[in-house]
Amino acid sequence: MDKSVLMNIKLFLFDMDGTLYLGNRLFDFTNELLSTIKENGGKYIFMTNNSSKSVADYIKKLEKLGVSADYDDFITSSQATAYYLKNHYPNATLYVCGTESLKEELIGEGFEITEDTEKTECIVMGFDTELTFKKLHDISYMLCTRELTYIATNPDYVCPREFGSVPDCGSICDTIYNATGKRPVVIGKPQALMPELAMAKTGYKKAETAVIGDRIYTDIKSGINAGTVTVLVMSGETTEEILKNSPDKPDVVLPSGKELLEIIKFK
Repeated sequence: MDKSVLMNIKLFLFDMDGTLYLGNRLFDFTNELLSTIKENGGKYIFMTNNSSKSVADYIKKLEKLGVSADYDDFITSSQATAYYLKNHYPNATLYVCGTESLKEELIGEGFEITEDTEKTECIVMGFDTELTFKKLHDISYMLCTRELTYIATNPDYVCPREFGSVPDCGSICDTIYNATGKRPVVIGKPQALMPELAMAKTGYKKAETAVIGDRIYTDIKSGINAGTVTVLVMSGETTEEILKNSPDKPDVVLPSGKELLEIIKFK
């Protein structure tokens, strides 16, 4: 794996949890890494599958961790989901199994949200930290009794925490599958849409873009699907065994973002 490929990177698409911080603990290299990218004339974007928080929520979270950010620094699975819906189901009434933050983002994009199972035209599943059994019941009822569009913001099975992990959107989707036999259309990583939106937004080419993250099946796979350079950091979910057994291989593997900093510091 030739690390010199990173010398040509201008656009850095960072996963967040497990890559730049873990839960509520910022990695000690993060601020220097971000500032070095800017000093070198590059651009970074935070590209997260976590749809439980809005961009405004993420800005506040990063501020608490000591990282300055604004709205243009993010591409989230919530934004990608809204983009997909506007292009495929622009007038759909949505039942959202997600947080109030996710609902507010979709309302802000012009969508009507309902809890009425009869009015629902499209189900949106997110990483729902406010999950209730009623939501699981409603979605199971709708998928068992009607043909509805069913979308998931992301397929992640777990979300890392300081103590380990908690179930993420993919785990809840598996629960729904066990009850209904139905699978959603997945919008976020590993699909190519989020890196493609980032490149379209900034004007950088594939060879100038790197996706950096701690998960092979979402972060790295999205970069592969989008044709960018891929960098796996071993500071989050992926173990050596997972890496060895994965059919998808990153271009570069690093212990953490600290080693990325050392590579680009002297470019």
